[in-house]
Amino acid sequence: MSNTSNFRQAIREAKGQALVGPNVIANALPYVGGGLVLTALGTYGGLSVLRSNPGLFMTTFWVAFVVEIVLFFVASGVARKGNNSVALPLLATYSLLSGYTLSGLVFLALRTPGVGLAGIGFAALSCGVTFIGARQIGSNLSDEDGMALAKTVQLGIIALVVVVVAQVLFSFFGIYTPSWLEIGISGVGVLLFVGAAVVDFYILPRSYRDEEYLPAALSMYLTYINLFIFILRLLIAINSRD
Repeated sequence: MSNTSNFRQAIREAKGQALVGPNVIANALPYVGGGLVLTALGTYGGLSVLRSNPGLFMTTFWVAFVVEIVLFFVASGVARKGNNSVALPLLATYSLLSGYTLSGLVFLALRTPGVGLAGIGFAALSCGVTFIGARQIGSNLSDEDGMALAKTVQLGIIALVVVVVAQVLFSFFGIYTPSWLEIGISGVGVLLFVGAAVVDFYILPRSYRDEEYLPAALSMYLTYINLFIFILRLLIAINSRD
């Protein structure tokens, strides 16, 4: 969920601008793919630790989570300054840690009847289908429609972050979200990040020059990781109804 600040910055930079980086998305895609592969490796490593030593996993999870947040801000700042040789290993480490912290959700999905490995594959495939559709729609948005959608998605994601943080805080006091509400939150999350995927194809070429492919790649990476997370949450919630 740490793409909110990236998203706001991109919208501010895109206002009233023509294309400044018509090839930035094409340049970013190999790095998006590489980041997703590293995330998968991090998830596999997390699952291995979780199965062999659950106590160790919980300790390392929180360490990885904190480091991941710090790395996000450091790496995105370095990438925006154009220092790609430094930003790239930072972003690679961030992707691995993202996978490690994601492994708890994947583990829950594997243990949920009706989800399992097929559900994880469905979530991944849905992200791919979203990319294809978003590319076609987002690349052809008018300025008026593009900015309107971007602002709507931005406000929605901010509200979603508040709700998710509240969920986490309540869980510390033993208060958990009812399944029907979790379905609603997850469904809204899916819709918002599908919208964010469309917005990426409108915003990024207006925000980043062709050589600024790493910050663009980070924005797209965060969109699809969060979309995957909310699709998985939705599948788990639907198959775990009281």
